[in-house]
Amino acid sequence: METNIIFTLAIILMSVVIHEVSHGYAALMLGDYTAKYEGRLTLNPLKHIDPIGSVLVPIITSLAGFTFGWAKPVPYNPFNLRNQRWGEAMVAFAGPLSNITIAVVFSIIIRAGNGKLSYNFIVLSGVIVLINLVLAFFNLIPVPPLDGSKILYAFLPQRMYHIRSSMERYGFFLVLAIVFLFWSMISPVIFYLFSLFTGLG
Repeated sequence: METNIIFTLAIILMSVVIHEVSHGYAALMLGDYTAKYEGRLTLNPLKHIDPIGSVLVPIITSLAGFTFGWAKPVPYNPFNLRNQRWGEAMVAFAGPLSNITIAVVFSIIIRAGNGKLSYNFIVLSGVIVLINLVLAFFNLIPVPPLDGSKILYAFLPQRMYHIRSSMERYGFFLVLAIVFLFWSMISPVIFYLFSLFTGLG
């Protein structure tokens, strides 16, 4: 049991690190060097660990029957982005896209190696797929500070930008509510996607 939790926490940590580094590289490609100058374009987890999101929350949620967490956000300056209209949304989407990509890659490995790979490797790959689907799904929810909110803002007309500040004021509490109160409602969707991706029941 303890070994399973350790493996799960390690997978979460690396998945959220890749998620955050993807934000940084997307910003870099769009003209912002903030993450590069601050040494955050690295997969070294020590550069990205958030004591609460990378350690405390994953442990608590693991004990509660599901696992969730986040890394320290990679900084970027939206005013440096070449595309001011869609740049922030593109940087935001890069994180969930990285998790979806990881889920797809390991789903292909599971399907291609069916009957050829060891049971333990299939289980490990399945955990990687599930965790990355959870991260992608949650981060695409349009509630700040999640990535989905920045994607949503890009579609709002300028006269409605005041909604952003209002949402950001209470966003953290909304995220906690989603994680702890609505997991039972959201989890069937995630497990359906998991089965669709991997073919595992």
